[in-house]
Amino acid sequence: MDLTVAGAAALDRADELAPFRQRFAIPDARLIYLDGNSLGRLPLDTRARLHALLDEEWADQLIRGWGNGWFEAAERIGAKLAQVVGALPHEVLLADSTSVNLFKLCVAALRAQPGRHVIVTDALNFPSDLYVLQGVLQLLGHPPDALRIVPAADGLSVAPAALAAAIDEHTALVMLSHTAFKSGFVHPLAEITALAHARGALTLWDLSHTVGAVPVELHAAHADLAVGCSYKYLNGGPGAPAFLYVHEDLQARLQNPIQGWIGQLDPFAFEPDYVPQTDLRKFLTGTPPVLSLMAIEPALDLLLEAGLARVRAKSMRQTEYLVALWEQQLQPLGYRLQSPRNPQQRGSHISLGHEHALGIDRALIEELNVLPDFRAPDNLRLGIAPLYNTFSELHAAVQHMRTVVLEQRYLKYQQQRPLVT
Repeated sequence: MDLTVAGAAALDRADELAPFRQRFAIPDARLIYLDGNSLGRLPLDTRARLHALLDEEWADQLIRGWGNGWFEAAERIGAKLAQVVGALPHEVLLADSTSVNLFKLCVAALRAQPGRHVIVTDALNFPSDLYVLQGVLQLLGHPPDALRIVPAADGLSVAPAALAAAIDEHTALVMLSHTAFKSGFVHPLAEITALAHARGALTLWDLSHTVGAVPVELHAAHADLAVGCSYKYLNGGPGAPAFLYVHEDLQARLQNPIQGWIGQLDPFAFEPDYVPQTDLRKFLTGTPPVLSLMAIEPALDLLLEAGLARVRAKSMRQTEYLVALWEQQLQPLGYRLQSPRNPQQRGSHISLGHEHALGIDRALIEELNVLPDFRAPDNLRLGIAPLYNTFSELHAAVQHMRTVVLEQRYLKYQQQRPLVT
């Protein structure tokens, strides 16, 4: 592999997805943005869509907008998102936040399985998912040890056999982050789902670091439940609404624990007693945030146009390229690879450890126009969004990472952890 500047430029010239970069707002081309695994760039079509929504719909139609597409947007856009996660159109809804959706589906799953109360997860799961699981068990009166957290022996991954050992006849739910937020490790979704089903448990997947970067086939794998956010690789915008998935076979059986007006069978009958919708719409609760909901759609259209298979192929080429650069140029400077070596087993970010990771992160941002993110205690995450990140950017970022260590620029930032990293 040619790891020179010229080699990176050649890879960019051969990239069939390169034209998509021009369809994002990039006001400062000098900024190397590698935080797409936390917040994606703004698609230009989203800006146009929001202007139209404000000027032509809200301003002109006022309340009539609800009858002209707003009320059905969660389902309509959910049906588009279903194409990205391998689901049927009626299995996905846009709603609420990831944590709220996780709470809804966890409670629904446990209530639907009397006699089972154990939730199995792993140490790679996102901390806020663990908080939700802890809260659900407390709310339902189950003991804290009903949450079984399978350790990651190598700190990076968890083998299916380790999960299998934790699942028994008391297990109601196996809840995992499909792509681990630190290491980028990707669980074999179909294999774990089949393993859980063999023991009578349901599965719930958090796809937040997967959706838009790693293909999944939820329906074909008979995955039971899933949640995820839309502001990372889906480029839906800061705090954009999340989504939930419920396999069609479970929709009649499960009930939404947060009963609200929009999930009512006939909201505009204004009946005092709650009667749920008969399909996935029962998991809607409150009035949808129309502005942020509509902002997701142009980015989804962009992703569907590019094709997730092509996006994944480029992502794997770019993570392989970044790992090769690490091995040649960063490993000698104390950087450690904290993601799986096998590209099939990782998502679209690479984590590098360093004893001065926080200081390096701050120096890159403040002095060298490189924007990664830091995850305690020693993790630099480099998130690659294939629709706009280039090989040349990755090459330049690595040179800056060398500079920070060689010149010890990290020293002045070591104790300056900002509020948001």
